[in-house]
Amino acid sequence: QEQLVESGGGLVQAGESLSLSCVASDRTLRYYTMGWFRQAPGKEREFVAAIRWNGVTTHYADSLKGRFAIYRNNSSNVVTLQMNSLNPEHTAVYYCASGPDGQAYRPTSYYTRPSVYAFWGQGTQVTVSS
Repeated sequence: QEQLVESGGGLVQAGESLSLSCVASDRTLRYYTMGWFRQAPGKEREFVAAIRWNGVTTHYADSLKGRFAIYRNNSSNVVTLQMNSLNPEHTAVYYCASGPDGQAYRPTSYYTRPSVYAFWGQGTQVTVSS
């Protein structure tokens, strides 16, 4: 059973930055697409960003382009979500997820679907105060 463990969440003030990490227990995940989703209280889980196995192709939610950045280190099985200029609207539980890459081109809309991802972490809370 695959395991994804997120870390790095916490309480920050508006305008500050935060970096989330996700460590995968299985080295085969280096060939998987890795994604981040978030869920705010009373809202549905929504897509944040994804990065394909090659570490080059990335996808972002339109509202987060230029503010968030996703990276991966396949040698250490770690995916990082760098979040800058945070505001209270970014408050949510952030989840790491992984799914088969398929090695074919797909548009961003494909990676926004939770059903694409086979494994999920437990989530890490991010709270941004005003």
